[in-house]
Amino acid sequence: MNIKSLLLGSAAALIAVSGARAADAVVVAEPEPAEYVKICDVYGAGYFYIPGTETCLRIGGYIRYDIGVGDREGVQNVQDHLDGGTNDTYYKQARFALKTWTGQETELGTLKTYTETRFNYGNSSGDYTGVPTDVDNNPATPDVLVYPTGWQAGNKTVSLNFAWIQLGGLRVGKDESAFNTFSGYAGEVIDDTLVPYGNFDTNVIQYYFDAGNGFSAVVSLEEGAGTDTIDSYVPHVVGGVKWTQGWGGISGVVAYDSNYEAVSGKVRLDVTATNELTLWVMAGYGNKSDVGDPNSGHNFYKNWDGSWAVWGGGTYKFNEKTSFNVQASYDDGKTFGLAANVAYEAAPGFKVVAEVDYFNKASGDFRPVKDDGVGGILRFQRSF
Repeated sequence: MNIKSLLLGSAAALIAVSGARAADAVVVAEPEPAEYVKICDVYGAGYFYIPGTETCLRIGGYIRYDIGVGDREGVQNVQDHLDGGTNDTYYKQARFALKTWTGQETELGTLKTYTETRFNYGNSSGDYTGVPTDVDNNPATPDVLVYPTGWQAGNKTVSLNFAWIQLGGLRVGKDESAFNTFSGYAGEVIDDTLVPYGNFDTNVIQYYFDAGNGFSAVVSLEEGAGTDTIDSYVPHVVGGVKWTQGWGGISGVVAYDSNYEAVSGKVRLDVTATNELTLWVMAGYGNKSDVGDPNSGHNFYKNWDGSWAVWGGGTYKFNEKTSFNVQASYDDGKTFGLAANVAYEAAPGFKVVAEVDYFNKASGDFRPVKDDGVGGILRFQRSF
């Protein structure tokens, strides 16, 4: 009797517990399939598909640290905090540049975008000689020297250097002038504007044509920038043609500055002499010189002195990590520039560049006294 009662009670207890557990059971939802980021290798390394779209995205940039010394690359004549005298000091700048690229195939062709935003911290190079100023408007009291600001380190204005959209051959947005980008910059040196070869920042409407056999061309309508911004509905205009082959290439660009109705042009020859050595030479000419009226000479495109200017240089690769770069330049205003550096890739994506620069601006039609000097730049850059 006791055994039977025990068995019946145990069975009832098991049924009750089972029912309670069934009532309290948690229903777990089936996991949704994960959407992994997919690699997009159509436009090169580093691209991936934005989830849920057919757009390929790449994010990159660099961090750079520059140290400049000397007459052009450093800072001169800043006021001493203790005795009021003057000192020379370093130019230093840290930069973070953020870049983005996108690409997508459409019925109208490849749709691309590119942006580059730069954040800078540091001071500004140059001569900060004090200017005699009558601060109390009393001619009887001695003037005091007021020193310009700008050599003090601090955060600088964030700059949007590129932000363009391109569909097929049509590009619109913020870019650098085709007067420089199409024919190429003036060598692999850091200070490549000892003799300037044209301005850079501008809004553009451009059309690129690439025949696929080495021949290409460009037409660019440009707004200019700063004091060279167009002052009517008539844009600045740049046109260029280029022929490239295995031996190198030849290119030419012509620019029309609508503000001054000035025409400027450049031609360039690039030669691949050997696997290690590449050489180039470029010449520029403007139809208006600086003599008599600076406004009739310097414009958005021809910002060298006088009518003509020449640039030349080359790169020699000692090995995969080390190269030597040089550039020489001279213009009609008797400005001579020479820059040379050694670039060393210490690790993948990390480059160190040591450069020495020399300039000589002779007295003449464009300046009352001679000006010359030597400077140097040490650059550390990590690109990603």
